Amino acid sequence: MRSGARHRRARDCGLLSTGRAVIKPIFRSEPSIGARLLALVLAALLLMLADWRLGLLAPGRAVLGDAAVPLYWIGNLPARIADWFDGVFTTREALVEENRALRGEALVLRARTQRLAALAAENVRLRELLHSTALLDEKLLVAEIIGVSPDLGNQTVVIDKGSAQGLARGQAVIDAYGLFGQVVEVGRFSSRVLLLTDTTHAVPAQVVRNGVRLIVEGTGRIDVLDVNHVSSNMDVRPGDLLVSSGLGQRFPGGYPVAVVESVTNDAGRTFAVVQARPSAQLDRSRHVMVVTVAADSAVREPPATPGPEPE
Repeated sequence: MRSGARHRRARDCGLLSTGRAVIKPIFRSEPSIGARLLALVLAALLLMLADWRLGLLAPGRAVLGDAAVPLYWIGNLPARIADWFDGVFTTREALVEENRALRGEALVLRARTQRLAALAAENVRLRELLHSTALLDEKLLVAEIIGVSPDLGNQTVVIDKGSAQGLARGQAVIDAYGLFGQVVEVGRFSSRVLLLTDTTHAVPAQVVRNGVRLIVEGTGRIDVLDVNHVSSNMDVRPGDLLVSSGLGQRFPGGYPVAVVESVTNDAGRTFAVVQARPSAQLDRSRHVMVVTVAADSAVREPPATPGPEPE
């Protein structure tokens, strides 16, 4: 019994059953979290320094980058799926709107190029002049034709722009090929345009080839214009391009008006009979452009040249 008591006392005091005494540690000697973190930071700094100075980690970094490619692809997968759904389920309205915007830009660009022939010919004449005409760049507003007058004697169309968009009575209207007409009635959100070929319509024009000034008037026919007051000695030929002269402070200068189709000289008449074909596609254009800058800004009279000083 005494031996059992001694065994319990020995076990309580830390003695093993083998008879060898073991002392329990009072303080643990494991490194703290702060020490471990400091060691990791120092190791990372050493690796960064070695890679910066010697490039030792470049091969391993390349391998890790290649291995991470699938992860990047998976990470971008939701965005790729969203883009795919956007492309598949794009609404018809969005496509129509984009198409309308692109067509409007194309019309404006074609309108800008209409004046190149007139400006090139004018440039030749202006080289010898000190004070030349100043041509300004007009602002164009794209509009869609939404109605056509059923009255054959009144050649007008209705466009989908009005005073809310800055339109005003008398503004010139063009299409992608030439002068179309002018605004004669303005509503809040629509306007009426008088076509170039209406019998009440007239445009001051000039021949691009030589600068001869003419008056082009409507005939009531969609494909024919009259060129009036052309004397027999005027140099006007079939094929001549007629552009707006800018005179009359109504239409800006330089836009194609018509191409001369025929010139008939009659000995018994003072003026030749000249007919031309409109440059604009009056019966086919669906979109037009309204010139929103005053037409009188297209032509300015040259300043007076000072005379010689008295002796």
